[in-house]
Amino acid sequence: MSMAAPPGTLASTRLHRLAQQRATGTTASTATAAPDTEERCELCNAPIPAVHRHMLELSSRELVCACRPCSVLFDRDGAGGGRYKLVPERRLRLDAFAIGDLAWEELRIPVDMAFFFYSSAAERVLAYYPGPMGPTESQLELDAWRDIERENPILAELEPDVEALLVNRVGEQHGHWLVPLDDCYSLVGLIRTRWKGLSGGKQVWQEIERFFADLDHRSRGATRASRGTRQKGA
Repeated sequence: MSMAAPPGTLASTRLHRLAQQRATGTTASTATAAPDTEERCELCNAPIPAVHRHMLELSSRELVCACRPCSVLFDRDGAGGGRYKLVPERRLRLDAFAIGDLAWEELRIPVDMAFFFYSSAAERVLAYYPGPMGPTESQLELDAWRDIERENPILAELEPDVEALLVNRVGEQHGHWLVPLDDCYSLVGLIRTRWKGLSGGKQVWQEIERFFADLDHRSRGATRASRGTRQKGA
């Protein structure tokens, strides 16, 4: 699943499946043991269940579906040979995250929802925001981002390429989370597949609200020792 997914492509189908899993409340703990015959591990071709781990292909930034044995095999530094990297499962709720309205405006993000991650290939932080046409890259104002990094040391803990800062400033309650990159794709898939008309429609905003409520439930509060306490199975 690449960062951009034209309609009708395999990536578009995966975005839809990720959105469906969120909409139906399917998680790794509630998925049945029976494999989904329509999905297979893209590394060894073994059948995999509807909810499974993902690898990131670093050169293309595409997500690749992986079975449990392949996930275990790649769950150590350097195992991907510089081509693949396992997407982790750590989720942290950043209650003390510091970013005011002016700092947000200086980032030049045109909407109130976005995710940020460090790209090894680009050698810089990239910013994307979800929309009805899929994810859109925003030209991040790097000086403004460095100011935010200084105010929030936890950003130094983001695992390059596969972890992201997810920001939701829609409405009065602002939220910030450190999440696996595939959570961001789930949000992208939800918005892309549910959006109707100019404003999205009531249903999509209800599902976005459920998405962040579920993320809150699955996340741990951030602590200074968070690097050593990566959450497994979240």
